[in-house]
Amino acid sequence: MARCCCLLVLLVALGVCEASRGREWAHHGASMFADLTPREMRDVRDYLQGKPELGLTATRGKDLKKNSILLMELHLPRKHEALRTLDRGQAKPTRQARVVVQFGNQAQPNITEFIVSPLPFPTSYTGKTFKGDRPIRFESRPITAAEYSHIIDILQKITAKVHKVLFETTGGFSFHNCTNRCLTFSDIAPRGLESGERRTWIMLQKFVEGYFIHPVGFEVLVNHKDLDPERWTVEKVWYNGQYFDNVEELAERYEKGTLEKVKLPDHDDEDLYSTYIPRGHSNTRTDIHGPKLVEPQGPRYHVDGNFVEYAGWSFAFRVRSSAGLQIFDLRFNGERIAYEVSLQEAIAFYSGDTPAAMQTKYIDAGWAMGTVDYELAPGIDCPEIATFLDLHHYYDTDKPMRYKNALCVFEMTTGMPLRRHYNSNFQGSYNFFGGLENHVLVLRTTSTVYNYDYIWDFLFYQNGVMESRVSATGYIHATFFTPNGLHYGSKVYNFVLGNLHTHLIHYKVDLDIAGRENSFESMDLKYVNFTNPWSHKHSVVQSKLVKTQHQTERSAAFRFGKKFPRYVHFYNPNEKNKWGHQKGYRIQYNSHANSVLPRGWREENGISWSRYPLAVTRHKDSEPTSSSIYTQNDPWEPVVSFEDYIRNNENITNQDLVAWVTVGFLHVPHSEDIPNTATPGNAVGFFLRPFNFFDEDPSLSSRSTVIVRPDKEGKPKVQRWTPEVVGHCVTDKPFFYNGTYAEV
Repeated sequence: MARCCCLLVLLVALGVCEASRGREWAHHGASMFADLTPREMRDVRDYLQGKPELGLTATRGKDLKKNSILLMELHLPRKHEALRTLDRGQAKPTRQARVVVQFGNQAQPNITEFIVSPLPFPTSYTGKTFKGDRPIRFESRPITAAEYSHIIDILQKITAKVHKVLFETTGGFSFHNCTNRCLTFSDIAPRGLESGERRTWIMLQKFVEGYFIHPVGFEVLVNHKDLDPERWTVEKVWYNGQYFDNVEELAERYEKGTLEKVKLPDHDDEDLYSTYIPRGHSNTRTDIHGPKLVEPQGPRYHVDGNFVEYAGWSFAFRVRSSAGLQIFDLRFNGERIAYEVSLQEAIAFYSGDTPAAMQTKYIDAGWAMGTVDYELAPGIDCPEIATFLDLHHYYDTDKPMRYKNALCVFEMTTGMPLRRHYNSNFQGSYNFFGGLENHVLVLRTTSTVYNYDYIWDFLFYQNGVMESRVSATGYIHATFFTPNGLHYGSKVYNFVLGNLHTHLIHYKVDLDIAGRENSFESMDLKYVNFTNPWSHKHSVVQSKLVKTQHQTERSAAFRFGKKFPRYVHFYNPNEKNKWGHQKGYRIQYNSHANSVLPRGWREENGISWSRYPLAVTRHKDSEPTSSSIYTQNDPWEPVVSFEDYIRNNENITNQDLVAWVTVGFLHVPHSEDIPNTATPGNAVGFFLRPFNFFDEDPSLSSRSTVIVRPDKEGKPKVQRWTPEVVGHCVTDKPFFYNGTYAEV
């Protein structure tokens, strides 16, 4: 007996030691995924600019014929190298930077990517290629501040020729030589109709708060492919539903009165509709604040650099400059659930009657979606109690850019129990009441991609569930109203059409369920009809579970427009829980997505991932992302083609699997989108939910549970494991529960 006790104690001690060691390795390895520091960015910049063969100059400045750094971000280590650190405690692999350089000062301009290492003291750079060695067209590069400065210059020249048209149309607004009544512009992408072009439709708007919903009915197509801005040309003009071959034609016909003119309402009060200034009658008291989130005894989570721990969860995070929020080495109670869960791409494809509207197909990585994560407002974007962190990016700049308080971490109560039960005795009282408050940890940042604001969340629940959610807000992309425009949206104000569009968001979910060797199955139901065994003259009709094992990548690529399985389940065929079930997790969707273009139709080639709500592939370091910063301006011949990832149709049984998840929604703008789209109803995402991974609900370990039982006298007896009084900032009264019910 003594020997058994000693063995048991030893096993427990070994388990504790192993868990402690695993936590130490996860903490140690988190920095592998940390974004580049400002010092590393400066060191990489100085190293590359010191290489005479590259001929690099400053990024800022109006010259387009230059060699300069466009983007710099962390280059992730190979997975097997990272796992040696995370699972064995070995030395971390060398930190490296991915650097995008635009070589414009040469006979054949090109875009080249380099891997620079080691950091923080680089000594080498090597070229980086995409799968299939696809070249990066120079015309596919994102637009820069330098190029925008020349676009402004040509717009000054264009608008000077039609000053009278614009001035009379808008009631005194102008683009050039303006003071307080100015026009601004929005540029549309993709920039052309086929690969190799750089032609952009530009629409003018009144430069007031919320100018996105103040179109003035003037759009112009500018060809700016040449690196000499003096050779840029105007190819088409659109005014109030009419097309013109050049600006001079519009001005001439306007003077002659041979076109249909338009006069917008006067300025001032008319333009307040796009502001946040309150208006209308309020039924809410304004002399007191609404409810606030508090931490009665302080935070229950821990943040150290990019490493976060909370209620059994641990993970590392980064905000990739080109794409956005990502988490790595996601563990619950020390067991890895996923190696990577990362945002890949966000698109918004529009319809409309004006040339700008029908051309708008925004692919947001092409606008460096990860770099537009501006400061979060306490009490609005995140609770005041949140931990706020700065982010740093190096994009179209000569120095690292600091984005203050651009990411936040906080714990919140959902106002909904995680679980509860009232067990009635059906005699006016109860046998017991049990409940557990639902607390979650939230990791949040935002992306303001011009008019739209995306709020990116990862939420971590006490029961081993992780949720990924995006909420859309900001201004709609609006164009000038035409009667035919009602086929493509809604009139939301005088002369303003809110254009219909579809948002799609793509995620990479590299699951490692109880190890890297995973399989994938889908589950559906079918009706079965059989003779009732206890009443043979009757039949029983009920649902039966039907499982489909998907053995190849093609069989696990589910197309939009076809029936999607009720459950999609990733599991480890070699690991079982206490009840004999293979340990697994499933992906549950909260989405209303559908495809945006027919398969293979021009721009659709650049977003071939959008064909599938779910596609499952074998993990490959050569398939790190589903999109690129170049897709926006060359979706016709993309350097990253997701379809290539499943074309070879590899076996996915007992393999290291990656789930590629597409979520989204259709948005038909309506009058309530003025001034802004609101978040309720505009949030989509997915859950990672344990499915026989544990032996029971792991949130049973939470000491926030409350149980109430009546004693012999019928008085409530409260059993709890946390302080009796929550805190004076919430309530100074202890928890009380009666539980009885009676006639009155």
